[in-house]
Amino acid sequence: MLQQIRDRSQSWIAKIIVGAVVVALALFGIESVVGLFTSGADDVVEVNGEPITRQQIEMEVQRGIRSGQVPPEQERQLRNQVTEQLVTLELLDQYIAKGGMHVSDQQLDQVIVNRREFQDQNGDFSTELFRNRLASAGYTPLSFRQQLKNDLMRQQLQQGLTNSDFLLNSERHRLAELQNQTRSFRYHVLEPQDIDAEIDITDADIQSYYDAHQPEFRRPEEVRLNYVILDQADLADSIDIDDQALRKAYAGRQRNAERRVSHIMITYGDQRSEQEARQRLEKARERLQQGDDFADLAAEYSDDETTADDQGDLGFISRGFFDEAFEEAAYSLKPGQVSDIVETNNGLHLIKVTELDLPPFEEMRDTLRQELALEQAGDRFNEQAQRLIDESFAADDLASVAEDLGLELQHSDWVSREGTEGVLAEPGVMAAAFEPDVLNEGYNSEVIELDEQRRMVLRVAEHREATTLPLSEVRAQVREQVKANKRRDALRDRAKELAAALKNGRKPELEWQEADQVSRQGTQEAGTDIPEPVLDMAFKLPKPEEGSVYGQAAVGEGVALIALTDVTTGDQAADSQINAFASQLTERLRAQAAVEGLLETLRAEADIERL
Repeated sequence: MLQQIRDRSQSWIAKIIVGAVVVALALFGIESVVGLFTSGADDVVEVNGEPITRQQIEMEVQRGIRSGQVPPEQERQLRNQVTEQLVTLELLDQYIAKGGMHVSDQQLDQVIVNRREFQDQNGDFSTELFRNRLASAGYTPLSFRQQLKNDLMRQQLQQGLTNSDFLLNSERHRLAELQNQTRSFRYHVLEPQDIDAEIDITDADIQSYYDAHQPEFRRPEEVRLNYVILDQADLADSIDIDDQALRKAYAGRQRNAERRVSHIMITYGDQRSEQEARQRLEKARERLQQGDDFADLAAEYSDDETTADDQGDLGFISRGFFDEAFEEAAYSLKPGQVSDIVETNNGLHLIKVTELDLPPFEEMRDTLRQELALEQAGDRFNEQAQRLIDESFAADDLASVAEDLGLELQHSDWVSREGTEGVLAEPGVMAAAFEPDVLNEGYNSEVIELDEQRRMVLRVAEHREATTLPLSEVRAQVREQVKANKRRDALRDRAKELAAALKNGRKPELEWQEADQVSRQGTQEAGTDIPEPVLDMAFKLPKPEEGSVYGQAAVGEGVALIALTDVTTGDQAADSQINAFASQLTERLRAQAAVEGLLETLRAEADIERL
């Protein structure tokens, strides 16, 4: 198929068709194009007699792909999701129509002109922006208004359901008490080694588990790949860089490296004239030339109170942060050198560079060589990259491309869309492998730009569809899972026996972990970490009337026996922020449940026919 497109893409008929599509898309949006190719499209679903057409589904699918939120390779899954979503929306719209909800044209206009994405820099509505933004999203002005109207009415419905559900003050108080409640308990974790009896596993156990858990043993769609990588670093390895070039590059690094700077600053203005300031700094300079220490002179002469007592140290500086004259002088000095008098807006300075933020030349030799070699390999890399584009496009295999360009033909094991690592896990690689023309037609992929210095082309060597693995291949895995489940069941039975013994007054030897006055967040004075399953179960157990209430929870490969001893009612005012959050969360969950309940009812009562 791809070859036919390649052969015919230059024909005058193809140019006319492509031109028509581009013009239609630009002027009228996605629905014009979808309509062009799906005219007369049949209905896919009927919801209480109202049709959902293939054209509606395709428009939403293309909008999702064009938005960039859905990869093209997931188009099939997206189509199914869109179909179900359209059924749900149709049910809501029918319910809204029966309820008599309405949005006027004036309300629509007001919403549109107030949306920021349609406003220019002055905050005014722009017709040009409006049309451009709609076209890029695949809408005509008419279809957008209808979509917006439907959305607003659905929001009205949701807000009505939400506002009709609320918490009473008594419920808020009870919620606060529960949120701030603390519990005291102890727990003991039973480990697999605490079971004396052998775990007996039969063939029937294995077969039963396998039959009940088929999705766990489903192998995804996979491919084996051949691929080549053009790497600029490999080309650079063969380039020799002489010592002179390396030292020249290092000198360039020195000129631009961040440097640590000290200074002696003399100000002028109210207390002294510029001439007096210059004479004072000249004296400091003379003493420096006579051998006096720069740090001592900074302490004696400098008017910069923040650095005078710290050897005049300004720390490391980089270009762009200081006065131009100061910076020019600092970057003209080598470590240990002192500048002439430098005049800036805030006074006169003697500047000394004390250190460069740069490793010695020998430490940087390899880095410099690699950078220079990469730079020199740039033209060769660009030339090879173009050859890779041309030859991989025309070749019937990948081995000849690798041979012509002197690249290694590499091979992968079986990999899926998600189950990859290394270079195959980099963005775009597996998407290219599962492109229909690459996967089904056997073509080389387009050149994949891994980064600025690497290019890749791949070819599918083998392909196998998703399938459920036979029991013979996963028998060991199934057996281990059955064994783990039976071991867990045995531990649960042991926990029940221990709980019964404790209730009857016996005291089996157990290493209890104490948890005193623990909150729902798991905080306690001792600061001991409590396993989350234990904490969850401890707050699910009923309040003990006397003695202890027992429960159990799975912890790793073991089972924890929990003994709840005390429940303390929480203070309603203990943490107002947490209480408010809990109330808001509860209200949102109840509102969400109301919406979901309505949808379930509408679906249950609807006549939905899939055609």
